[in-house]
Amino acid sequence: MPAARFLVSGRVQGVCYRACTRDEARALNLAGHARNLPDGRVEVLAVGESAALDALERWLWQGPPAAQVKAVERTELPEQAASGFHIG
Repeated sequence: MPAARFLVSGRVQGVCYRACTRDEARALNLAGHARNLPDGRVEVLAVGESAALDALERWLWQGPPAAQVKAVERTELPEQAASGFHIG
């Protein structure tokens, strides 16, 4: 399945960003994970249909109400298999 890595910067830690990302990814039938990085960004790895990855990217720019997203960097990854979406 297609896969992508997203690096989200801004006010994205301590605002339920990862949990809301998990909920959105599951609603889009995506697998992968969301985790905080030491530099204040959130890393999201998602695996699934291309249209669902695009929809997740649009959502990542918005995030939950308390988030203030400044940038979303997307890197396409080699196709891979994954199951479930987890918070790391």
